[in-house]
Amino acid sequence: MSNSNAIANGVAGAGAGIIAQILTYPLQTVNTRQQTERIAKSKPKPPTAAAGTLLQILHVLQTEGWGGLYSGLKPSLFGTAASQGIYYYFYQLFKNKAEAIAVVRKHKGRGDGTLGIFSWLVVAALAGSLNVLLTNPIWVLVTRMQTHTQAERKIMESKKEALLKEASENGLIGSTLQEKLDELESTKPHPYGTIHAAREVYTEAGIRGFWKGIIPTLIMVCNPSIQFMIYETSLKRLKEKRSANKHGLKNVSALEVFLLGALAKLGATVTTYPLLVVKSRLQAKQEIGGNISLRYSGTVDAIIKMMKYEGLPGFYKGMSTKIVQSVFAASVLFMFKEEIVKAYIFLVHRIGKAKVPLN
Repeated sequence: MSNSNAIANGVAGAGAGIIAQILTYPLQTVNTRQQTERIAKSKPKPPTAAAGTLLQILHVLQTEGWGGLYSGLKPSLFGTAASQGIYYYFYQLFKNKAEAIAVVRKHKGRGDGTLGIFSWLVVAALAGSLNVLLTNPIWVLVTRMQTHTQAERKIMESKKEALLKEASENGLIGSTLQEKLDELESTKPHPYGTIHAAREVYTEAGIRGFWKGIIPTLIMVCNPSIQFMIYETSLKRLKEKRSANKHGLKNVSALEVFLLGALAKLGATVTTYPLLVVKSRLQAKQEIGGNISLRYSGTVDAIIKMMKYEGLPGFYKGMSTKIVQSVFAASVLFMFKEEIVKAYIFLVHRIGKAKVPLN
């Protein structure tokens, strides 16, 4: 029964994750671009950085079309399905094991047979670590695809600046200069595909490139740990409160699950957001920003340079967008996951009854 329960949660997690991903993907794309925008403390922010998220979405639509907002969607959907499926499957397996240990301890006179906060954290951390190690290459590709046009635009701007500098030094003026500028303008960046992104990563760093950002990502395992600690403890208390009333109701509505999911994700996101920014910086194309002082060789190097050139606010770029995106996505995910689990169990029981021969 425990394995069936784990499978149900794995299937439900994958399905709900896909739905949440499709609905919130444009916000995710804009947020990733906000996180990877290198802006030194001494430099004024460009209009796109100061503009609201909605204006940025409209700007991407105008300059790149829907393809820009949904660049990397295919590997992202695959990654979401794999990530949520792997996470929920192992989460449920570890949870079942932890609950069985708690029951044994109760029989031995130790504990009340339920899981404490520390147990929830360990279960979520174990499931999260396995998930990160197995799916990190997918998210490297997604980050590259989401920020490709942004990186290419920065490279083009650097080339234009170099061309203008060369023109002023060598006296290159008139039609020749204009022709070269027009040539640069004609090569506007467009979203690229998964294979292109994979080749680019491999060319830059080999196989190791697919595990860029793995250290902050592993540390960020505490994000779902905090999220599920808040969610599970809140859900447990709500069910206990329901079971104590005179009607003996234990069912929790989809709306209540939605709100609990939102609360859980909000707390986790605010706590771990700086690690998410560092991860995105490491996974994005390193030419972005055009300045070698803003390129990173590793996690520690990224943290030092971000503090030096951008200050503490650099670690919180795009946080408001992320809160909206992640809270909405998590709420939708939890709501659909619970409903899919209920439907799965109902169908399994119904099929099982149908197979019982009538005497």
